[in-house]
Amino acid sequence: MADRLTARETIALVADDFSELPPPPGQSAPDGPLGWQGYDASRARAAERTGEQESVVCGTARIEGTHALLIAFEFGFLGGSLGERTGDRIEAAYAHARAHRLPVVPLVATGGSRMQEGMFALTQLQRVARQSALTREAGLPQIAVLRDPTTGGGWATLGAGADVVLALPGAQVGFAGSRVRPPDADPAAYTAEAQVAAGAADAIVRPEQLRATLGRWLKLLTRPSAQEAPVPRTLGTAEASATATAAQPAVTGNAPDDAPNLPPTAWEAVQRARSPQRPRAEAYLDAYFTHRVALSGDRCGGTDAGMLCGFGEHDGRTVAYAAQAGTATRPAGYRMAARLIRLADRLGIPVLTLVDTPGAANDAEAERQGVGAAIADVFVAVAGARTPITTLLIGEGGSGGALALAAPGNTWATPDSYFSVIAPELAAAILKRPAEEVEATADQLRIRPQDLAELGVIRGVAG
Repeated sequence: MADRLTARETIALVADDFSELPPPPGQSAPDGPLGWQGYDASRARAAERTGEQESVVCGTARIEGTHALLIAFEFGFLGGSLGERTGDRIEAAYAHARAHRLPVVPLVATGGSRMQEGMFALTQLQRVARQSALTREAGLPQIAVLRDPTTGGGWATLGAGADVVLALPGAQVGFAGSRVRPPDADPAAYTAEAQVAAGAADAIVRPEQLRATLGRWLKLLTRPSAQEAPVPRTLGTAEASATATAAQPAVTGNAPDDAPNLPPTAWEAVQRARSPQRPRAEAYLDAYFTHRVALSGDRCGGTDAGMLCGFGEHDGRTVAYAAQAGTATRPAGYRMAARLIRLADRLGIPVLTLVDTPGAANDAEAERQGVGAAIADVFVAVAGARTPITTLLIGEGGSGGALALAAPGNTWATPDSYFSVIAPELAAAILKRPAEEVEATADQLRIRPQDLAELGVIRGVAG
């Protein structure tokens, strides 16, 4: 069931305590900037009905111990619409957040811009967007909660523009409100669940879980970072169970001859990397992190279950992760990884990437979705990152679709992995060699972990 709580009820649901900010000074002209007859009377009735003087309530709070700035919409006040005075309050709230280094949590429930103020109301979206941009530049996270309904400009700025977007189940979410959609529009497309499926929101969170979920996100995204590269832990091939959580050795720069259990041939390396018994990304992430929270979606209409992105706690500090899960990576997966890396970079959080893919998806739909541009975006995000990035090759390293996630000069490999310019079978085909020469071709490509270390492609073999 969708959330129908008032602004203050929602604040009480998520906050340990709350201190409201005073409203900024200023008076509206009679009946607003357009002189809309009856507007003042409508505002007075809304104030009497809700106990609020505007459609947003702004203030500071602690959420599971982390201080944050809350912007809570009151839908009962003229449909939670944005007007000039609403913009004043939101602008002042963002300025307070930057001055006091607070993350911003919009609790959104709005029908859009206020009709009685015309274009003055619509231009508030530009003000809100400016404040959001300044807060991004200040390195402060923004975590939005979508309530019912979240439509129009409120969704297109405070909601969809946040770093992390959580939504209450059953909430109406969409740019077009219910009264302005085409008559044959599918109402299921305008739901929180549909937005998560389309990659526009990260997760559905039930009301009783909202405080704890927000608390985890806020702690992870605001914890000071040591600003050093994360050191991946590894699982040996004998520890293939995803439940293996025993202490794992740290990555070390083993000399090729000293690293454990290395494949004797390139084809053996390929077979190990493709084995269904070896550990996959989930096993590494579960073993490495005490707990973690996941991002979802590329914000362009897509998701990819084969790319796992999020933030977790390791040894008391936050590390971001982007991990390929062994499948051909879709364009949405690359876009989500780029989104993750840029967010971590902006917040000063180190990044761990796990490489494991036979390559980028190469079907016609992937091309239509811009797989080349999506891969390019990851290369640029990695190349431009100021925060440390560490990469662990845990399985197949298939061509550029794998290399995009690899940190130049800081990539390691497990013994059951390989990295190649192209799959050995395809290399043989391109060279017009018979099938029986695939194994020899693999050896020529020098794709074993120890080969990669000797060539200087990776720093060492994880042991």
